[in-house]
Amino acid sequence: MINKAGIEQYLYASFGPELKFGRWLIVSKAFTDKLVGDIGALLLDDQVAIVGIGYSGFSPATPSQSYKELIFDAASRAYAECSVNPRKDVGSFVCCEEDLWEGTSITDEYAPDQLGAAQRTLCTLSQDGLNGVATAYMHIKSGVASIAVVESHSKLSNVLSQSQVREFALEPYYERPILSDGIPVAAMQMRRFMHDYKVAEEDIAQVVSKNKKNGLFNQRSSYAADVSVEQAMRSPFVWNPLRRIQVAPPADGCVVAVLASAEKARSMTEQPVWIKGIGWNSASTSAESAVSSEALYAKEAAKMAYKIAGVDSPGSYFDFAEVDDTYAFKELQHAEALGIADMGVSKGNTQADAPVPINMSGGSLSLGDLVEAMGLVRLLEAVQRLRNAERKRSKGLKRALVQSWRGIPSSSGAVAVLGVE
Repeated sequence: MINKAGIEQYLYASFGPELKFGRWLIVSKAFTDKLVGDIGALLLDDQVAIVGIGYSGFSPATPSQSYKELIFDAASRAYAECSVNPRKDVGSFVCCEEDLWEGTSITDEYAPDQLGAAQRTLCTLSQDGLNGVATAYMHIKSGVASIAVVESHSKLSNVLSQSQVREFALEPYYERPILSDGIPVAAMQMRRFMHDYKVAEEDIAQVVSKNKKNGLFNQRSSYAADVSVEQAMRSPFVWNPLRRIQVAPPADGCVVAVLASAEKARSMTEQPVWIKGIGWNSASTSAESAVSSEALYAKEAAKMAYKIAGVDSPGSYFDFAEVDDTYAFKELQHAEALGIADMGVSKGNTQADAPVPINMSGGSLSLGDLVEAMGLVRLLEAVQRLRNAERKRSKGLKRALVQSWRGIPSSSGAVAVLGVE
C-alpha cells in the first residue's frame, strides 16, 4: 500500500540525496521531507469515505410502511448523520433494485422523490447494493461528484410468490422445469462444495448456530435464536443436503449510505470509514455452470479490492468480516474464496475467536434475506462496528472486509475493504 513511509523509502532508496527532475539536482533532506508530505497529502485526498449510513425496517413484514416510506426513513437518518442536504449537496444518487421484486416496470422512475433526488442525477442498477457503492466510489474518484448516495431496499412481504419470481431468472426451456426456484442449484453447489473441500454437515451446522446466536446481540435481527449444532442438524431438508434452517428467511428493510471525497468527509463527520479498496465480478450466468465448489466471483472481486487496498495477506490483515451467508454453506465457501479461512484446515472455524471473525452481526441467517439490499446490510454492520457503535463487542477494530453475492442463479458479487484512522 502506498503511504508516506513507502514514498520516503522509495525516494531515498532510488536516488539517495539526489532527485531527478529533468536534470540532476542536489537537494536537502528537508526538501525531500516536504515532497513526501505533499505527495502523501495528495494520496490521502484521493480517498473515499462513508460519512453517513441509515436504515429502516429489518422485519419479516412492515405493513405500516410502504417501500417509499422505508427509503425516506433510512435516507433521513443517513443525511442527519452527516448534515447533508440532498437537494443541494449530493452530486450523484445510485439505487439498486430489480423490477421483478418491486412489481413495477421501469421502477427507477419511482426512486428519486423519497431520496430527495427529484430532477437530480440518479442511476439505477439491477444489482446488489455493494455494486452500487462501487459505482458511487467511481463517481467520486472520477470527479463526477464529491458526495454520492447509495440506496437499496427489500419489500419482500409484498411479493405473493417469491419462488415464482426466482423462477423467472432461470432459462425457460431446460433449467426452469427442472430447477424450479433455484433451490436445487444451491443444494447442488452445497453438495459439490462439501465433497471437494471435505466439509462435514456439522461444519455447516456450526455456521447456523454461530450466526443465530450472534444475532441475539443485534437489534436488527428478526431471526436470531439460541440454536445448537444438534438442533440445526435436525432441521428438515428443503432439498438434500440443504436444510430449511440453512436458508436465510425473507425480510423487509432499507439501507442508505452517503459517500464523500476526503476533502468533504473530514468536515462532515468525526468518524469517516474509508473505502480502502473495492472490487466486483460477474462469472457465469447459467445455472448449470454455477454448480461449482468455488465462488469465483468472490475470489476475483477480492483480488481487485485487495490490489487497490494493498492487502497481501487477508488472513492476518482484517479484524473481522461481513460476508454473504444467504445459504449457510456460502459463508464457508466465500471465506475460502476471500482468503480469510482455509477450508482444508479450519472448516467451520469462523467463530468469534477465529483469526478473522465472520458475521459477528448474525449475518443473513439472523437478519434475513433483503435481496438487492444484502450488500448494503453487510456494509451497515461493518461500518457500525468500526465506529464502535456497540463498544463492548467491537473495541479496537480498525479493518473490515465486506462481501456480497446477488444470489441464485447469478455468479455476481462485490468486495470492499474498509478502515478507520
